[in-house]
Amino acid sequence: MQVYEANATRAALPFDRLIATLRERFAGGCEVPARHVHEITSPAGEGGGDLASRRMTSLIMPAWQPGKYYGVKIVNIVPGNAKRGLPGLHSSYLLFDARTGVPLAQIDGDEITQRRTAAASALAASYLARTDAKHLLVVGAGRVAHLLPAAYRAVRPIERVTVWARRPAEAQAMAAQVREAGLPAFASTDLAAACSEADIVSCATLSTEPLVRGSWLAPGSHLDLIGSFTPAMREADDACFEGARLFVDTDEALQKSGDLLVPMQHGVLRADDVRGTLTTLAKGVATGRKNEQERTVFKSVGSALEDLAAAVLVYESSKG
Repeated sequence: MQVYEANATRAALPFDRLIATLRERFAGGCEVPARHVHEITSPAGEGGGDLASRRMTSLIMPAWQPGKYYGVKIVNIVPGNAKRGLPGLHSSYLLFDARTGVPLAQIDGDEITQRRTAAASALAASYLARTDAKHLLVVGAGRVAHLLPAAYRAVRPIERVTVWARRPAEAQAMAAQVREAGLPAFASTDLAAACSEADIVSCATLSTEPLVRGSWLAPGSHLDLIGSFTPAMREADDACFEGARLFVDTDEALQKSGDLLVPMQHGVLRADDVRGTLTTLAKGVATGRKNEQERTVFKSVGSALEDLAAAVLVYESSKG
């Protein structure tokens, strides 16, 4: 069995190849059962005194291509790790031969997750953002946010990046890194103004309250919502969906994301307002952007299909 640490995994997943791989896999499909969610709590006296320090949520995310590959990602989320000086999330990916069950590879799950998440947003933008979109606004300054400029540059002629984050120092640091990579980038403290000037607004935060307001978005802009993957999380207000054409990564987004569930509860949004998924876009069944003036919105919650596609790319890249 091959072992791919973080650096090897990252090197095998350049965005141009990863986006093309995701496009092919969404069009071709694979088997993706529901993820398993387990709550694991250590006994009192272990792992710290408070309950948060003793509790871990483990996600098990399988997917397979019959007769080819079977993969499982295990994600462990421990909020109490912050007090230990450790990351709150760790993940690993195991890839098997789907015919024999033979283990093929163990791959860094964090790198897979971060890069496939950014690549999925760029894939959606290849259908939904204007072809001349040049100005990208990134809302957030975490690990996925740092990858978005490079991912979007693989599908659109990005010439300027603006970064907004709750902590201005983090936005400034990220903007400096983007500049070092060769793109003009600036930090902003005025989110309303930054939204009004951007062709693409991409949000990658853990916010539980709307950050972006529909009244701030320019005609013809594309809004990408990454962060809200539970009913309690939101990055966009109801107005972001009014008059916009909405797309999702998978239909599961309608059950998981507060960005969609809350507007649906308010009567602003209906399930049949969704114009397509990454599968229907990749297959050419759904129509993406229709004109230069309409606003588009893409909401993702992640899929084990994306993990499997990335893992197979890592494994096959090393085989020459």
